[in-house]
Amino acid sequence: MNIWELDKLYLFIAFVIPGFISIKAYELLIPGEAKDSSKQLIDAITYSCLNYALLLWPILGVESGSLSTVHPVLYKIFYLAVLFIFPVLWVLIWKRIRTLEYFQKNAPHPTAKPWDFVFSQRQWYWVIVTLKNGEKIAGKYAGNSFSSSTPAKEQIYLEENWHLNNDGGFDRPRESTAGIIILADEIASVELFKFS
Repeated sequence: MNIWELDKLYLFIAFVIPGFISIKAYELLIPGEAKDSSKQLIDAITYSCLNYALLLWPILGVESGSLSTVHPVLYKIFYLAVLFIFPVLWVLIWKRIRTLEYFQKNAPHPTAKPWDFVFSQRQWYWVIVTLKNGEKIAGKYAGNSFSSSTPAKEQIYLEENWHLNNDGGFDRPRESTAGIIILADEIASVELFKFS
């Protein structure tokens, strides 16, 4: 049996590619634990079938009409959308539904970790990181700062490292520094203050 025969290749494209695109789009939009792609074949086939089920009426309409003979280019564009665009669209719709307050009363938020939830919003903050040894590191988390996201360990880069005053407030930036990277293993807590 040759897997490169044309009919088998069409089946692979039809029943694996849309689901695989949905899985990868979901992983990009909602960070989670990395999974081996070879173990996601059943999921990819399931999501492909779901894609076709949701598009059943448009597909039946196109197939029962004369679009393939009258407008062959539109026919091909429709099936390219079925294979590549709709799988991403379903993910965007699902993400939106999962973040609605009504839905969250009965199901968990799609973002598993508070770290990812907070820093994915790309807000600017004044930050005080307390290390496990009790030391405090203060800084500015702004446009040139960065935080890791799942599945990577929590790390944060503060573009400005600041001195704290005796009252625990932000006093002044440290001189001659290009920021600071703080590793997850050292962090006890992260306190965020609104940037103004």
